[in-house]
Amino acid sequence: MTSQNAPVGDLTGRVVVLTGASSGIGLAAAEAIARRGAHLVLVGRDPDRLTAAVDRVRATAGRTPIAYRADFARLDDVHVLVDHLRQRYQRIDVLANNAGALLGRKSLTVDGFETTIQTNHLAGFLLTNLLREQLRGGRVVNTASDAHRGGSVDPAALRGEGRFNMMRTYSASKQANILFTVEATRRWPDILSTTFHPGVVRSNFGAGTVAKVFFKAAPFLATPEQGAETLVWLAGAPPPQLRPGGYYVKRQLKQPAPQAVDPQLALRLWDASLNAVGLGWAG
Repeated sequence: MTSQNAPVGDLTGRVVVLTGASSGIGLAAAEAIARRGAHLVLVGRDPDRLTAAVDRVRATAGRTPIAYRADFARLDDVHVLVDHLRQRYQRIDVLANNAGALLGRKSLTVDGFETTIQTNHLAGFLLTNLLREQLRGGRVVNTASDAHRGGSVDPAALRGEGRFNMMRTYSASKQANILFTVEATRRWPDILSTTFHPGVVRSNFGAGTVAKVFFKAAPFLATPEQGAETLVWLAGAPPPQLRPGGYYVKRQLKQPAPQAVDPQLALRLWDASLNAVGLGWAG
């Protein structure tokens, strides 16, 4: 049986935390994961969309997910989210770091970091590190993109130093997702970490940028359900079917760009990210 045809696996009773869950592939994945019996926790930024996502999951899966609002452009929100999750769960079986953004112009968060890098990488990095104990024996799924091939992440420039370019910045943040997965696999062998490219998906992604029309209306784009398939599979597939640290496209193991799996760059990014989010003591 090829990995593309392999079953997703039973998620009954497993605690699955899914960020970026209120729209796009996150919402599609939430519905699919809930239908497979998981105890699902939705995390989203917009309270109205999050409420609508809860209602949609309840209607399609017959169970009501837990939901928490968190804006990943604020690291304080990540800490509050972690406090809630630690109080509720001793174990988390799957953390899907799916939250992401594409911004049309340079901006800094209240924490002083370039917004795309913080939203797409630093916030998920912080969340995963703070939930490290709950994730022992579990797995982490990071939503990356083949756009990483056009990026060049600089661990010394997380505050947006230099000239801003929308796609290069986004691509660098997606490269950071893969590098994070590579180093997490080395440091945390008891957690199965993987990453994937969902395809180019029709959604509200890029709202507020010149790319919004493309992501909303281009006829050849994948549906959110198609984009979510690999995320759902990585959340539930039997571990022998998966390669720790692997990068997947349509459930197939693929080779990322060389820079995205450079162990020295992965180590430098990890250390810079620890210092950025105030966990310089961790590892």
